[in-house]
Amino acid sequence: MKQIKILALIALVALFSSCSEDDDIDQEVILAGSEIPSVITTYKTTHFPEHGILRGIKDTEGNTITYELYLEGNFELDFNANYEIVDIDGVSKLPDSVIPQPLLDYVLQHYAGNFITDWELESNYQQIELNNGVELEFAMDGTFQRVDND
Repeated sequence: MKQIKILALIALVALFSSCSEDDDIDQEVILAGSEIPSVITTYKTTHFPEHGILRGIKDTEGNTITYELYLEGNFELDFNANYEIVDIDGVSKLPDSVIPQPLLDYVLQHYAGNFITDWELESNYQQIELNNGVELEFAMDGTFQRVDND
């Protein structure tokens, strides 16, 4: 009887372990240039025309799909499943055309000696990082919220 309980327990553990692995599907697929959605390549061509594409990736984590585009000059562009830009990381100045005007105006007025190297769109706010490491948060409408000290 004791052996049956142990076998049942082992079977139960194995069952739950295999289910949790199925739920955590994580797959990265490297995309050939022709496989990168045209909306994404148009965005790249419009805002980063002088930076070639080094690599495109389609990343699936569970039910979430994202696209990552790595460009010459150390830029990374992240898009959501609807091909909307949600994150831009760089090591040098981002093109003004990718930053909402109220954020550009705020930086010009309050951090005139600095420039924006990163921009991120969260579910209810935007965040930028300056070349001096300062991170600023803004409401969706571009209203300054706070300096992010996290």
